[in-house]
Amino acid sequence: MKKLRCMQMNLREYKALLLVVTTTLALFVASPALQRLLVYPQTEFFTEMWLLGPEHQAEDFPFNITSNTNYRIYVGLGNHLGSYGFYSIQVKLRNQTQPAADSFARTPSSLPPLYSITALVADKETWESMIIVSFDYTYIVDPDSAILSKVNVNSVTINSATLNLNGLSATWDPERSGFFVYLFFELWIYNEVPDGFQYNERFTSLRFNMTI
Repeated sequence: MKKLRCMQMNLREYKALLLVVTTTLALFVASPALQRLLVYPQTEFFTEMWLLGPEHQAEDFPFNITSNTNYRIYVGLGNHLGSYGFYSIQVKLRNQTQPAADSFARTPSSLPPLYSITALVADKETWESMIIVSFDYTYIVDPDSAILSKVNVNSVTINSATLNLNGLSATWDPERSGFFVYLFFELWIYNEVPDGFQYNERFTSLRFNMTI
């Protein structure tokens, strides 16, 4: 009998303790003053980067191109850093064998930039710029087989700035059936320590098939 009473008292004490703890937690969370003592997860700071096609949509990007024809695209940024961001977008061009930016190693391409765009973007603001690009290239025919063997890219023009590319060529890609070059955009951000732009581990690219 005494054992039964003891168990009943322990059960009542347990319920009372549970009620006190629950009430205390509810008051703690509900109180505006006490809420300031709570530690919430920190917001992730990052920057978005995107490309849009000629109609300002994420579609209809130029792919099959012809020499000395202008193509329009848009590059954009969205700042979620919690402060102003000073950016440099480095535009690079490569063929199938040259190094690209590495998303796994988070490293930029070792190729030099052909063109760069700087932008100062406020927190929670977006920025966009139109890019007009054209390529001047020449098809090379193999004299023995009379087959198109490669394409020499003579120059690329980006927003009226023409850059000499003598030495850049693309060979036939049998898997994708074309002569391809890749125009890619690396995002760099200014950092006071050290004083200069650092790779922001973001890039986006377009693949072009150079047709006759």
